[in-house]
Amino acid sequence: MSTPPFRFSRFASHARAAVILAGFFLGFAAHAAPVLKVLFLGDNGPHRPADRLREIGPVMMGRGLQLVYTEELADLTLENLRRYDALLIYANIDAIPPAQDQALADYVAQGGGLFALHGASYCFRNSDRYVALVGAQFKDHATGTFRTRLVAPAHPVTQDFSGFESWDETYVHTRHNEQNRTVLEWRDSEPYTWVRTEGKGRVFYTAWGHDQRTWTNPGFHDLVERGLRFAAGQQLPAALADRPKIAGFELFDQPGVPYYPPGQRTQGDGSWPRMQKPLSVADAMQHLVVPGGFEVQLVASDPDIRKPIAMAWDERGRLWIAETLDYPNRVLPPGEAGRDRIVICEDTNADGRMDKFTVFADGLNIPTSFTFSHGGVLVHQMPNTLFLQDTDGDGRADIREVIMTGWGRSDTHAGPN
Repeated sequence: MSTPPFRFSRFASHARAAVILAGFFLGFAAHAAPVLKVLFLGDNGPHRPADRLREIGPVMMGRGLQLVYTEELADLTLENLRRYDALLIYANIDAIPPAQDQALADYVAQGGGLFALHGASYCFRNSDRYVALVGAQFKDHATGTFRTRLVAPAHPVTQDFSGFESWDETYVHTRHNEQNRTVLEWRDSEPYTWVRTEGKGRVFYTAWGHDQRTWTNPGFHDLVERGLRFAAGQQLPAALADRPKIAGFELFDQPGVPYYPPGQRTQGDGSWPRMQKPLSVADAMQHLVVPGGFEVQLVASDPDIRKPIAMAWDERGRLWIAETLDYPNRVLPPGEAGRDRIVICEDTNADGRMDKFTVFADGLNIPTSFTFSHGGVLVHQMPNTLFLQDTDGDGRADIREVIMTGWGRSDTHAGPN
């Protein structure tokens, strides 16, 4: 699952993910408008691709493009790449193993898309085939604030594109491959953005994109969307007009919203007490990103479940959920009943949706985690660790014991898990 509307974690291949909870993070729902799925290959290098993804991922998601992040070259198999409409490379990885090199070449030749961004033109220097696929190799650069010159305004990618100005690195390239290449933008006398065809596939390259100054530029967002849609084989500019409509967020004033500005200030301009209204399950679904090969299905949602904080499956296929309305600020004196509970969710008719909900334990106060043990459940609830057990088979805990105590309560975010 995903916290932001884009994916960071690496999942195994050949999997189908069921959405367990509507509301676990943003909320989930049935299938929404079709989107393009893009595998984003980054690294932990100086360009900080993961940070750049945080800047552009929500923008692309709002336009119907899901960016699924990985730093694993092992993900570049033909089988896995085929799960995506395009591969975006923004990294400084010096060498590519032969198997991945072949898989990437086959993927594009068979109709896949490659979006090579900035330092991608200096990746995989051990592969002449990759350099030719991209269309050139980075040589050196200076820096400056500049605007590129559009030289193919009638090309589908740049039709009605106005360009933009930004501080960036002024790339110079070498080892140019002009075969099947159309240059779209120049910086002075240097090709800066171009497209290529390779077999049945498409390649888009731009030298833009050194840091956040470009990655947060709306003009760059426009260019990236156009390049991804081109690489994925969509027909531009029609695809821009027909992009999926992703539901936005509505904010409302809510007094008392915690605010932690820089510089230890406790007062500000009054703009922070803004809360996000929850989306409908169907709209929230549009903001969920899963890796290629995964399928999303709704299993449970509000009002049957409320603010889940932890979950686990038992041997009978039942989903146990710890819910907390009290987290993080309503810390009660030990022994005082809270508003939180553990609920058992069951699918009794095997249709894939939970239809029976049993409150196993209530009156809890910020239960941060739990696990099954000795026929019952161990629950971390600061300052105690509890043992809960149902001894008469009615699905409700009739034993509640404190087996350990001493967990700090001053910061509920740092509770035991």
